[in-house]
Amino acid sequence: MDISKTIAQMKQDPDFAPNVGMVLIHNGVVRGWSRKDGRDVEQIDISCDQAKASEICREVEQMPGIYKIAMEARSGRMKPGDDVLFLIVAGDIRENVKPALAILLDRIKAEAVTKKEHFDEDVA
Repeated sequence: MDISKTIAQMKQDPDFAPNVGMVLIHNGVVRGWSRKDGRDVEQIDISCDQAKASEICREVEQMPGIYKIAMEARSGRMKPGDDVLFLIVAGDIRENVKPALAILLDRIKAEAVTKKEHFDEDVA
């Protein structure tokens, strides 16, 4: 996802300016270490259920003050530093937008994404 281009496209909608006072962005990147035990991660297999992720986006978009959500979730084998998940949440005020982004991110990670980390000994 080209974040700047996506936001520029959102701004083309005549309803954007009257309804948006904040845009928050999440750019998830493959970490070089495991949250489980701190070991170095060489690669990761990620799978995203796109239909489920889109459903979650639609649900969170119904929260008070949320104007629009854009999402790109990548699947496949990736290495540390690769972009995995882009989320853009546009809405009226921070009290609405910040929690919406947190809920969106947590739900997509919990309900739509699976991953398997590969360590040095796995890929040798």
